[in-house]
Amino acid sequence: MNELHYGDNLDVLRGFAPETVDLVYLDPPFNSNASYNVLFKSPQGQESQAQIEAFEDTWHWGEQAEREYRELLHQENTDVAGMMTALRSFLGENDMMAYLTMMANRLLKLHNVLKPTGSLYLHCDPTASHYLKVVLDGVFGKENFCNEIIWQRTGAKAHAYKRFASGHDVIFFYTKTDAAVWNLQYAPHRKEYIESHYGQIEEATGRHYTLGDLLNPNHDRPNLTYEFPPGSGQVRVWRWKKERMMKALEDDRIYFPPKGGVPRFKRYLDEMAGTPFTTVWTDIPPINSQAQERLGYPTQKPLALLERIINASSNPGDVVLDPFCGCGTALHAAQKLGRSWIGIDITHLAISLIEKRLKDAFPGIEYVTHGTPKDLPGAEDLFRRDPYQFQWWACSLVGAQPYKGKKKGADGGIDGVIFVQDDLSGEPKRIIVSVKGGAHVDVKMIREFAHVADANNAIIGLFVTLTPPKSTMIKEAASAGFYPCPHNKIDYPRIQILTVGGLLAGTERPQFLDLSQGATTFKQAPREKPKQKQMRLV
Repeated sequence: MNELHYGDNLDVLRGFAPETVDLVYLDPPFNSNASYNVLFKSPQGQESQAQIEAFEDTWHWGEQAEREYRELLHQENTDVAGMMTALRSFLGENDMMAYLTMMANRLLKLHNVLKPTGSLYLHCDPTASHYLKVVLDGVFGKENFCNEIIWQRTGAKAHAYKRFASGHDVIFFYTKTDAAVWNLQYAPHRKEYIESHYGQIEEATGRHYTLGDLLNPNHDRPNLTYEFPPGSGQVRVWRWKKERMMKALEDDRIYFPPKGGVPRFKRYLDEMAGTPFTTVWTDIPPINSQAQERLGYPTQKPLALLERIINASSNPGDVVLDPFCGCGTALHAAQKLGRSWIGIDITHLAISLIEKRLKDAFPGIEYVTHGTPKDLPGAEDLFRRDPYQFQWWACSLVGAQPYKGKKKGADGGIDGVIFVQDDLSGEPKRIIVSVKGGAHVDVKMIREFAHVADANNAIIGLFVTLTPPKSTMIKEAASAGFYPCPHNKIDYPRIQILTVGGLLAGTERPQFLDLSQGATTFKQAPREKPKQKQMRLV
């Protein structure tokens, strides 16, 4: 079964059985010097209100880093322990050391869950790549290093005033043992190569072909010395035994020059696999602003990049793991190529985005999500542990995009936004969401929320609460009146109170019409063609 896990990947990986994963791809965030802005789809002019600062990739030395460093010193891989001690002595207690400490711990766990036939690809930029390779050598052993792949992700920038412009990422490729799965990948032949080497075209079939030599350079080969074609009197030392030559003749693979001469073998272009890829990948462009697969995630990688990695180092039915799954490109590629997959992320927002992406691309997809609340006690526990994660998760229950992020006071009482199209001839309209996880909710909150809805020109306000509403709150919500939908002429309550328990149980749901079916709120992943039946995780 395919699996999504919410939580710190270090904790999640501790629960995995050893040697159960065939391929690991990870793109651990580092060096943006800012929080990521996840851009949801929004009507024109609303983009600034539809951004959320949710994914921070800044690592700092503190209690957690010190705790993980101590853990590294007491695990069984003494090479890693010694190496991390040396790195700390060199780097000191700074952001880079915190990042490397975090990565070393997780790479040890990833090595443990890989099968002997498994491989790992670590994607990074040149800022930390040299340190990460040292860590990887310690975890996997330098003898299991395969390649440093260079992916050209962008063209040269014009502002390279004091150095050459940076335009590439680094992908380190390691195997667990020399028994790792490997499927050679090929690039299509270039047009110039086809014209120069396969310029001849077979008239009957239209197939491009070239001619190969059939003579053997070694003249002392009695078993390869015979007359060909039979009855021609041409006795030579041929490249193949007579039986194979006769089969090639029967298959019309022998070319006889019109004016006589030595026969040659026809090699067809469509039988050639292509040119094997090297470690420099310049043929996969990054996600641009017009790309159909673009979801707005700032570090989103192209599907083609992940498909090449997955095809090279796994087979259909294998298990692919991405412990920093972000917007889920590795999971999408794995699903498309008939692999099972496991994704881990530390934010509920990422998990909900991945779920939306996979359901758009693969209608009817089956998977299990772990770590997200399934009942009211689970929701209450999430709120106690992290109110912001609870807020983002609760927004996903009503199909809303989070609003404004963690900036205190910036939301004006709004935690989520839904853009709807309820009139074929009109502009998208806005529904706002307020999430309350505390035990004390009262009628004043409803009254204030109604004012917020008015001030923000929202057609409807959804008040989502962990605690069941009081009767006075229900009356106050009713007094806000109704919104008359122009398309179906139905009046929907202007302020709707929804409980988390009711949403989880399916006994409550928001009341409104959206002719776009969510397409004005979330970017849609392109639907993929149906693939084979889901593989089970073993």
